[in-house]
Amino acid sequence: MKKTSACFAIVLLIGSSTVNADDATEKKILLLYPQADSNGDGVLSDAEESALSRLALKRYPKADRDGDGVLSDAEKQALLRVATNRAGRKPGTRGPAPANSATATTKAPSFSNVKYGEHERHVFDIWLADTTRFPKPTPLAIYIHGGGFKAGSKENLKLNEISQLLKAGISVAAINYRYVTTAPLPAAHHDARQALQFIRSKAEEWKIDKDRVAAFGGSAGAQICMWLAFTDDMADPESRNPIERESTRLTCVATHGGQTTNDIDFWRNKIGPLLGGGNKLESLSRPLGKESDPEKIRIATWGAETLEEANEIAKRCSALSIISADDPPIFMGYAMSPTAKLPGDPKKVRGWLIHHVILGIALKEKADAINVEAHLQYPGAEPKYKSQVEFFVDKLLAK
Repeated sequence: MKKTSACFAIVLLIGSSTVNADDATEKKILLLYPQADSNGDGVLSDAEESALSRLALKRYPKADRDGDGVLSDAEKQALLRVATNRAGRKPGTRGPAPANSATATTKAPSFSNVKYGEHERHVFDIWLADTTRFPKPTPLAIYIHGGGFKAGSKENLKLNEISQLLKAGISVAAINYRYVTTAPLPAAHHDARQALQFIRSKAEEWKIDKDRVAAFGGSAGAQICMWLAFTDDMADPESRNPIERESTRLTCVATHGGQTTNDIDFWRNKIGPLLGGGNKLESLSRPLGKESDPEKIRIATWGAETLEEANEIAKRCSALSIISADDPPIFMGYAMSPTAKLPGDPKKVRGWLIHHVILGIALKEKADAINVEAHLQYPGAEPKYKSQVEFFVDKLLAK
């Protein structure tokens, strides 16, 4: 592979697929049923769409009007119209609440849009566990959204996850960070660090146990979570700012569809062959602003002057490069098995590629070799924990 192609490949790893603007059906599905996006990458993979169709057929058998056992596009549209109408009804009427409603399955945040920095995206929401049920300081799980570092928000956090964590006695926060189109990487990583330290500084006021803090997120958010988990403590004990004196270490971390490395050689040797001979990497490139040249995109993405400098910065933000023996446990989830075939829909190839389970396999192999606890979930696997919530409950609440 030539240098430009290799550079292009690594650009893909720092991004996350977003829903195709012309795919109205998929956009409606994601709006009404965000839980269908099991890996949090913002698109429906073939496996995710098939799973949702099976569930829809089971719950609404009449939607299969021709009785062939498969939902056609027309049948999906009809079912979506019914779901949309029900979701739009006023409280007190029958039918599900809107999927993006803050009160659909849980209470509104205890504090909304709390500022942790000067930029408009330096905000977070936090849900504090019920102090009447949990009088002692509670653990905290911080959600970091995906979106290719160009999109997404704290509102992407699934409401059922908030509910499950709060019910278990784990407080929850969801943060925003600056997009790469505003500030080059690793600005987003540094924002997350600042948010983590700010929340820790409020531990006494919010009755949070600062020694039991986790992070979770998908895709770009997963990258940031792993960077926080596997980077040595970034607290500055000499700082005049008390927030900067707070620890950045985590108790555990959970990810979905995470890019565990930004290494060009790994991409070329492990990920590239999955595309097959009929697909060109260049067709998957995404511009950054007005820039479309892969090498220049990589340099700009990482705020570098040269490609070599960009590679070095990217390496320092790659979990596979920085994980060490003293790092916390990780739970990783991916939507495809190691033997999964390339999606038939060309629009889904990029999302499938940059969230491939082989990235998780590589990190688990490295973690196993240095005795860091790592759990890997994918279709057909049988990990110790069935979900990241179960993982958090065990790691954050174990006596």
